[in-house]
Amino acid sequence: MSALERRAVAALACLYVFRMLGLFMLLPVLPLYAADYAFSTPVLVGLALGIYGLGQAVLQIPLGMLSDRIGRKPVIVAGLLLFAAGGVLAASAESIFTVIFGRLMQGAGAIASTLTATVADLTREQHRSKAMAAIGVSIGVSFAVAMVVGPGVAASFGVPALFLLTSALAILGVVVAVFVVPSSRIQSRDPSARPLASLLLRCIRSPSLMRLNVGVFVLHMAMMALFLVLPARLMELGLAPAEHWMVYLPVMAAAFVLMVPALIVAEKKSWQAVILRLAIALLAGVLLLASVLPFSLVSVLAVLLLFFTAFNYLEASLPALLSRSVYAGGKGTAMGVFASFQFMGAFCGGALGGWVLGHWGEAAVFLAAGLAGLLWLACTVGMVLPVQNISVTLSWPQGGWGYERLRNEVLCLPGTLDVTVFEDERQAYLRVSKGFDLAQLPAELYRRD
Repeated sequence: MSALERRAVAALACLYVFRMLGLFMLLPVLPLYAADYAFSTPVLVGLALGIYGLGQAVLQIPLGMLSDRIGRKPVIVAGLLLFAAGGVLAASAESIFTVIFGRLMQGAGAIASTLTATVADLTREQHRSKAMAAIGVSIGVSFAVAMVVGPGVAASFGVPALFLLTSALAILGVVVAVFVVPSSRIQSRDPSARPLASLLLRCIRSPSLMRLNVGVFVLHMAMMALFLVLPARLMELGLAPAEHWMVYLPVMAAAFVLMVPALIVAEKKSWQAVILRLAIALLAGVLLLASVLPFSLVSVLAVLLLFFTAFNYLEASLPALLSRSVYAGGKGTAMGVFASFQFMGAFCGGALGGWVLGHWGEAAVFLAAGLAGLLWLACTVGMVLPVQNISVTLSWPQGGWGYERLRNEVLCLPGTLDVTVFEDERQAYLRVSKGFDLAQLPAELYRRD
């Protein structure tokens, strides 16, 4: 990766961490402390967990489309500020309904699609999976930290302190977004880059994109359902909430170690399709097994390790595959649809999982999630993964070149797909088809890997 790519990935990983900490810190805590709120029931607790995903799902598409039109940074900043406001409201709650509304506000700061589109904007295609994996690792680290910090803060200062902490992290994210994330301008040669409404229909009608959307829906539904049940099981084993990190931390670390070789092999050997299906099968199989396994610490550890090994691989690979399937000018919209499915899955996992838990018990929750995983596996039949194109890094001395000149003189070259320009850094990423002739490029543009 170039220095610019590393800076972009590091800054965006920080933004993901700040947002995901707010989500993850509450996963092991809210089901345990929700009884302290007025009008609390298992269904409403599940709704409080999952409603964040509903807010995200509803607004990911319009905000992703808006980011294609006005730029990524304004959308990111506005979303973080709304997230912070929702945290402050939830911190003041005395009833479960106020918590639900505050979580809905947090979810309405729906910037996941915009962040993912920004990653795709600022990295070359050959480094895209590595960038997504790095962000996946940061999310995993935030998960591990959340499993330690969340129960500890809740035990010492109460759940309201957790909500205030999430708001503070969101404000810190605003600073990172404004001052650290690189600014870029993108131009696509794709003749389909027409009105936003037609682009949205194009994303929804695409069978390959919809397979990825369905996949991320099931993935996050399963994770939310898992955490609806898991904290109570750990307490039954004699672990206090403040001690749950002793289970989560080593398991998450081991899961990431196991995930990395699969990701490397998939990229180097072009085995993405095979390993993708193996990961889905592992996810579904583990959940089905969890519904019948005898309840013990060993079984909990085994389920968590295998589940998050598969989860981490899929979480890194799915957005990378999606980014290869759309042109630069439509990434925000496509990622918006993708993220809407992602967070609708989280909502359904919490809301429907709470309903299933209340009527049929814990085993039924695992069984339902496992069957959903099998349906996802069936959806991958006939799936053709996108071909990886080539990205070339261009640079130039002070002056002489800029957005307009690159668009007029480089984008028109045969085989050019799109160009992302960083005028402040005097760099550009040119995405081209495999038959592109580098000799076509103007001699004064320096080419680097």
